[in-house]
Amino acid sequence: MEPQFLHFHQSRLAYYRFGHGPKNVICFHGYGEDASIFSWLGNAAGEEFRFVVIDLLFHGQTEWQRDEPFTSETLSAIVLQLLEKENHPTTDQEFILMGYSLGGRMALQVYQSLFMKIDRMVLLAPDGLKVNGWYWLATQTWPGNRLFRFTMHHPGWFFGLLKCLQKLHLVNASIFKFVKKSIGDASQRHLLYVRWTAFRKIKPQLAIIQEKIKQRQTPVRLVYGKHDRIILSSVGEKFKKGIDKECNITILDAGHHLLQEKFTKEILSALQQ
Repeated sequence: MEPQFLHFHQSRLAYYRFGHGPKNVICFHGYGEDASIFSWLGNAAGEEFRFVVIDLLFHGQTEWQRDEPFTSETLSAIVLQLLEKENHPTTDQEFILMGYSLGGRMALQVYQSLFMKIDRMVLLAPDGLKVNGWYWLATQTWPGNRLFRFTMHHPGWFFGLLKCLQKLHLVNASIFKFVKKSIGDASQRHLLYVRWTAFRKIKPQLAIIQEKIKQRQTPVRLVYGKHDRIILSSVGEKFKKGIDKECNITILDAGHHLLQEKFTKEILSALQQ
């Protein structure tokens, strides 16, 4: 399976297309993954959907060459250029947004900018519905970013702190394993710093998004894993307040990893309802 490429200024973004249906679904993958994680949905799409999935910055085969911050305007411009390249009418036909984990934050940001063009939004264990304190400190403050950079080069003290917090039952085992996997070696720590810093300007404004969802009556489907300890469904329940008519929540018997073929029925149902 070979990717296609979208040339955006000096950069080259890799993306994949799965399925041949008339309904375009723009998808965003999670942290540390790439667009191919959606490939199995192509077989399930039938003649209804066409999934277009972008390799995010510093993921997969995307080659990002721009020095300036990656903003909501840049993200929206990429989506519009991709739709145009895929022969999507830019005037009347709407498209669907889908995001998993980190990709949920991307989808929310796109909705905030392009809500008039979006038919519905499906978010799987989405980031972006709650501000993570560690992420905010590391990317939105100068002292926090300096500490973050130092820690990525000298992680020993941080691992020691995590072990202490785990023993005090202040950090659960799932979070500990996730962090250890994310920064287990020097290359992973470098990528974490680069990725977190690159996405620091992607900050969906939830009150604005909720207001647009109500105005447009945009269907929103939130899907969570019952055993997920990284992104909790309680965050989705809080977001749902005030948009109850438009927003439904589905809880699967799963952890954080929801993009699995065994959940095809539930994910397609979220796209169709």
